[in-house]
Amino acid sequence: MQLSDITVVLPTLNEEINIAHFLASLPDRCRLIVVDAGDDRTAEIVARHRSPEFTQIVRLKSTISEARQIGMELAGTGWVLFTDADVVFPPTYFRALAGYAEFDCVYGPKLSHNRFRRYYRWFAHGQWISHKMGIPAASGSNLLVRRHIVTEVGGFDPDLLCNEDSELVWRIKRAGYRTAFAPDLPVYAMDHRRLERGVFRKTLHSVVRCLFLYCDLIPARWRRLDWGYWSHVQQGESGASAQD
Repeated sequence: MQLSDITVVLPTLNEEINIAHFLASLPDRCRLIVVDAGDDRTAEIVARHRSPEFTQIVRLKSTISEARQIGMELAGTGWVLFTDADVVFPPTYFRALAGYAEFDCVYGPKLSHNRFRRYYRWFAHGQWISHKMGIPAASGSNLLVRRHIVTEVGGFDPDLLCNEDSELVWRIKRAGYRTAFAPDLPVYAMDHRRLERGVFRKTLHSVVRCLFLYCDLIPARWRRLDWGYWSHVQQGESGASAQD
């Protein structure tokens, strides 16, 4: 797997605080598609820091699921790497991807160099346990997929305002494709505001909602609700999921 085989798909919503750090960790010759739903300077910062030869910016009001789907459809490479603007890649990240070329879908943990390090390590351990049990616990911050597979399983569910990443990978797994949890492929969180509102609250929301989604216990009309996950998101907070 070469760098030229990968397109990074990045949904953004008012990420001007984080975006420069994200871009600094991304190789200059890595293809990047930004689907920007915000009204701040995020798109301008991307355009200033990146070569247009390797960068495409789409300005569109959309949900997180729609943004990821749009970016995937525009990508012209065999692999798509879905991520978020509030993380950075370690220097070894893109070289290490070659070790997972035999798989169809690869997801790694999100860790921290500063605050909440214990929480992120604990969450990554939970991902490992879930994967060993046969249930992928993927995050859209760090998700590499063969592009054609996303299309074959029906793409991202446009009704979901959160957990769209996990739900997609469950369908990929159920379709018989090879998935891998890659603990040696971490990304590092820069923005912890959601955790600052309460570690227990965030964890409970993720676990309960994912359990209901996985067991198909959520009525169709409730799939469009985020159960309060994004209702507190303020202007400029990380994450693009409230892009409507």
